Amino acid sequence: MKYLTTENGYRSPNTRLSWLFRRFPSVFCYVRMARMLQLGSQAAKKGNYSVERRVDDSLKVVEYLEDVGVRFEVENTSAFRKLESPCVFISNHMSTLETFVFSCIIEPYRKMTFVIKEGLIRYPFFKHIMVTLDPIVVTRENPREDFRIVLKEGQERLSRGISVVVFPQTTRNPIFDPSTFNTIGVKLAAKAKVPVIPIAIKTDAWGNSDWFIRDFGKIDPNKPVHICFGEPIDIQGNGKAEHEQIVRFIEGKLREWA
Repeated sequence: MKYLTTENGYRSPNTRLSWLFRRFPSVFCYVRMARMLQLGSQAAKKGNYSVERRVDDSLKVVEYLEDVGVRFEVENTSAFRKLESPCVFISNHMSTLETFVFSCIIEPYRKMTFVIKEGLIRYPFFKHIMVTLDPIVVTRENPREDFRIVLKEGQERLSRGISVVVFPQTTRNPIFDPSTFNTIGVKLAAKAKVPVIPIAIKTDAWGNSDWFIRDFGKIDPNKPVHICFGEPIDIQGNGKAEHEQIVRFIEGKLREWA
C-alpha cells in the first residue's frame, strides 16, 4: 500500500512547474485523469481493481494537480488513525476533488465507502470504479427513502468495519451554508454507536462546471487545497449538540483558510 503521508499531516513540496502545465492546468489534468480512469475502469470491470490500485490512482490525482501548481495541506490525520473502531466521516462538499482524494488519505489506514448520488454510478468509466467501493447509493429525490437507505446500509457497512463518508449538503457548493447541512451523518453514527470524525475542506481549486459535466470544471492553481480532520465525537442523545459542534468546526476552519 502506498501512502500520501505517514505523518500527522501533509504539505505539497515546492517543485518547479512546466510552463505548459501552468498555462493549461485544466487540459493537462483532465487528459491525464481520463487515461487513468479508462485503465482503472477496465480493471474494475474484470474484477481486478484492488484497494491498493484505488489508493494508487487517488495519489495520481494529487500528483496531477500538484504538477499544474495546486498545493495541498492536510491536517490531523491521527484523529482517525488512532481509532479502534470504524467511524462516520462528516464533511462539507465543495467539488469532485474530495471524492477522488479522500481514498489516498483514509484507505491506507481503514476501510471506507461513500454515500453517493445515483448519478455517480452511471458515469462512463468512473461508475465501475465507484462500484468497487460498495457505496451507499441515494437518489436525492425522496429524502425519507434516502434517510432509510443510509441508516440501513450504513449500519451494515459499519458492522463490517467499513467507515462511511457522508456529505450532508444536498449539492456541492463553494459556499458553506449550515442550513443545507443535514443531520443524516450524526443520526447514522448514533444508530451504529460509532464516533464521528468531522472533516473541513476547501477544495474550490477544482471548479464546478456550468456546462456539460458539472463535476469537471476549471482547475485553478491559485487556490490551495485544505483538508483538516477534527477529533472524534461521540454522539449523545439526539445528536443536536454534536451536529452544531461539527458545523462550528467546519465554519471555523473555513474562516481560518479565508
